[in-house]
Amino acid sequence: MKKSVNNKLLLLIFFLITACSSIPQNTADGCSIFSERYLWYKHAVKTEKKWGTPIYLQLAIIKMESDFDWLAKPPRQKLFKVVPYKRPSSSFGYSQAVKGTWKQYKEETGNKLATRTRFKDSVDFIGWYTNKTEKILKISKKDAFKQYIAYHEGWGNYKNYKKNQKIILLAKKVENQSNKYKSQLAKCSKSLTTRKYIIF
Repeated sequence: MKKSVNNKLLLLIFFLITACSSIPQNTADGCSIFSERYLWYKHAVKTEKKWGTPIYLQLAIIKMESDFDWLAKPPRQKLFKVVPYKRPSSSFGYSQAVKGTWKQYKEETGNKLATRTRFKDSVDFIGWYTNKTEKILKISKKDAFKQYIAYHEGWGNYKNYKKNQKIILLAKKVENQSNKYKSQLAKCSKSLTTRKYIIF
């Protein structure tokens, strides 16, 4: 009897983890994402209200950084092109925040229990970061291109981005994806805001 209860408990925990953390089927479509993860929509709305960061920008940054993989990490470097070596940075989770910046975020917001594998905390981090970018670099939170450059390069290195064609191309992708999300969400936002039940 006890073994049966334990098995059921394990199955329940497994279901909750996979339901909350698995990657949405179509990460290129904002409406599809929130149709599968309605609780994510509520977190994204809360972040937009709190920090002023548009939902479409939140999604576009996560799409580029991790493609909504909660356990995403940078691929390991290789010695002699074969031997697995260390990772190039401590980036992790949905937002790919590095340890140092994540620590700063927790200290400044008081969100001491925040984790990079939780969507709720990840979008709040993006809101916090883009808000600081607006204050420090005077970049509008509606400017997905420049906001992403600051997000990827850091506030101190932002001024050098014009010499970096790779980051310019990445930022253009984020800008395009942001515009797509914006258009998509405009078509389904009414149905999302009127939904009565939370679907993970």
